[in-house]
Amino acid sequence: MKPPAKISPATLSRLAKLGIHHRSDLLLHLPLRYEDETHLAPIAAVQPGMNAQVQGVITHSEVAFRPRRTLVCRLQDNGGELYLRFLNFYPSQQKQLAEGKQIRAVGEARMGYYGLEMVHPKCRAVDDDTPLQQSLTPVYPTTAGLSQAALRKLIANALDTLPLAETLPDALLQKMKLAGFSDSVRLLHNPPPDVSAASLEQRSHAAWRRIKFDELLAQQLSMRAHHRERGKRVAPGLAPQHRLTAQLIKDLPFALTSAQQKVYAEIGRDLALPHPMQRLLLGDVGSGKTVVAALAALQAIENGYQVAFMAPTEILAEQHYLKLRDWLAPLGIAPVWLSGSLKKKEKQLAAERIASGETLLAIGTHALFQEQVSFHRLGLAIVDEQHKFGVQQRLALRAKGTQPATRQAGCGIDSNKGTEPHQLMMSATPIPRTLAMSYYADLDVSVIDELPPGRTPVVTKLASDARRDEVFARVRAACLEGRQAYWVCPLIDESEALQLQTAIETHETLRAAFPELKVGLAHGKLDSAEKARVMAAFKAGELQLLVATTVIEVGVDVPNASLMVIDHAERMGLAQLHQLRGRVGRGVAQSLCILLYQQPLSELARARLKIIFESSDGFVIAQQDLQLRGPGELLGARQSGVAMLRFADINADEDLLNQARQAADELLRDFPDAAQGHLQRWMANRHDYLHA
Repeated sequence: MKPPAKISPATLSRLAKLGIHHRSDLLLHLPLRYEDETHLAPIAAVQPGMNAQVQGVITHSEVAFRPRRTLVCRLQDNGGELYLRFLNFYPSQQKQLAEGKQIRAVGEARMGYYGLEMVHPKCRAVDDDTPLQQSLTPVYPTTAGLSQAALRKLIANALDTLPLAETLPDALLQKMKLAGFSDSVRLLHNPPPDVSAASLEQRSHAAWRRIKFDELLAQQLSMRAHHRERGKRVAPGLAPQHRLTAQLIKDLPFALTSAQQKVYAEIGRDLALPHPMQRLLLGDVGSGKTVVAALAALQAIENGYQVAFMAPTEILAEQHYLKLRDWLAPLGIAPVWLSGSLKKKEKQLAAERIASGETLLAIGTHALFQEQVSFHRLGLAIVDEQHKFGVQQRLALRAKGTQPATRQAGCGIDSNKGTEPHQLMMSATPIPRTLAMSYYADLDVSVIDELPPGRTPVVTKLASDARRDEVFARVRAACLEGRQAYWVCPLIDESEALQLQTAIETHETLRAAFPELKVGLAHGKLDSAEKARVMAAFKAGELQLLVATTVIEVGVDVPNASLMVIDHAERMGLAQLHQLRGRVGRGVAQSLCILLYQQPLSELARARLKIIFESSDGFVIAQQDLQLRGPGELLGARQSGVAMLRFADINADEDLLNQARQAADELLRDFPDAAQGHLQRWMANRHDYLHA
């Protein structure tokens, strides 16, 4: 093998921006696309829209100054001519493209002011006998200051000097009908001219399938490893006592659905085990996740442990606090409320009650994991809308329950490791099956797949901004009939760029339009006390119409509100639209959600509105959202700590995902060394896939 090339500190810094920290990372820095420099096209055969390589002589070269300084060159071969145009150029390029020079140019042809032209093509001087490339030319993801030529040279050196050993056993390769790793990597970096360009562009070639399989397999192995590692950690065994839970079920004004009973049984079994539960509870809007969380909390409390219940916004956290306070007060349990907006003395008092163990249930926002808050004996951490918290925030809450381990009667645990609390994460954003298989494989997932009886279906209608007066009339009629309505706006302050109606302006407009109605206003810039006062007034029926931003997206429950208008619905995502729509339809009256949009609609906005209009099933909507946006945006990957797949597409490659899941189990069982080697190749320098 050749010795590896030296890399300058400046180049190392630029490579780091691409996620390349070691030479081995260069091997898996694969091309975005390819340019075909393996043959020449006669200029006369080149059509507008074609990507082509042509060769000819510069017969004219000048710097034109209209409309701006531009280098224009005429390139001719035996049968035709085209123009090369450069808006930004160096004196050296001008010299290279002087009259009489023989040039080979690669680019996309189009019709321009001078006729057929290429704008900023890749050019190089050639002789009559300069050979053509023997493989397609890779085009890599790069960054400022790192040219394609420099990147190709570094990758070529890595291919020559680093081993490309196979990590998977032959039996598995044959069973899965996979191409070899070394052959696949070399082909993708240097594909021969006879390889189908379409199979490379569409990533359907056998070499691409091997790379995508390996990436998915590494993800699955990492998830399984975390799942197994969790089984070695210590948590309090919270065996069901049934006294408080049975009393709550008896006192509730409704019966639990079979789905709620099923998922609580799953959670209850996990809580009784002596290692930490990490379960994700999924349920559509209004499916009744909160009562399941309350039952889980009571199981911990019955065992003498504390529970922390964290939500991302004050409105949602306070809704949970008020609901749980009402449910649990008859059982002799008084929750503590803790949020950032409390006065210093109130925070201190709440923190003291938590630290002393006086309170067994603390409900609040991110204030729960602040440094000054310590739990006496935390046994369960419940996180609602978990994807809206950063990974460090969730870890900080879990750390509040870490304690020195003690021997637990009957379970045989006697470890030097500290105990940690169980975790229940909840989300009203349903997770598509492929997403759960890929990104939540290290968690146990429970799904509430039915709505409680009595939830009336919400009728959804679309209306363009030109019909705003008709929408006004519908709102007035609903409120005068004794019902209540929401009017949701996406921004608080004026934004000329987006030309959106603001909540403040809309509030003034609606107050003027409906002098006979009591109209309230809620948005994120109100202080906590004022926001709480407005929401309480709306819930009590003192306000008939509430103008709000998306602070009401989750958690708000007003059964008498049967009409929602979402202004500029084209600006909102599918999950947000579905969550907002779920705020109505909670009473006996037929409910209506009007999506008010402004023309012209982009293709993406049109697709979103069509989906939300046609479906009320959160899981169907989430699957469509995944196809529109991809997993990164859907999961909030930047803050969630989830490493995104670089090559595989969990929608298009579901067959590979299924194979990778099977292979992960087989490798861990029969070939543990191969599993470790595979993880080392793919994960050594990447973000962890751990869901905290």
